[in-house]
Amino acid sequence: MSLPTDLKYTEEHEWLAERDDVVRVGVTPYAANALGDIVYVDLPEVGKQITSGEACGELESTKSVSDLYAPATGEVTAVNEAVIDDPAQVNADPFGEGWLLEMRVSEYGKLLDSTQYAELTGE
Repeated sequence: MSLPTDLKYTEEHEWLAERDDVVRVGVTPYAANALGDIVYVDLPEVGKQITSGEACGELESTKSVSDLYAPATGEVTAVNEAVIDDPAQVNADPFGEGWLLEMRVSEYGKLLDSTQYAELTGE
């Protein structure tokens, strides 16, 4: 799968898409594939302040449990209830319907462009 060039990425395999005054966050196909079939998603509550680089949720698969790291510092403005009800969407459409949360950013962490992320993952 080719990486969208209009997104930013983290070394922890999250992606960010700017949407007006908030950013939408999800995990990359690389992360989804490494985890295997995702069966449970735990996301932060709307209104919660999260800090760049710190765990803010979990993704549980048939193989393991992995932390979801905040790609930026700010306030959670929305969570994708559809992936809580059907976590398989994260595997099926990680850049689309499998998004995880939206947040209002006060400070960005270290972000990569698509070329840098591709080099990191070898894709």
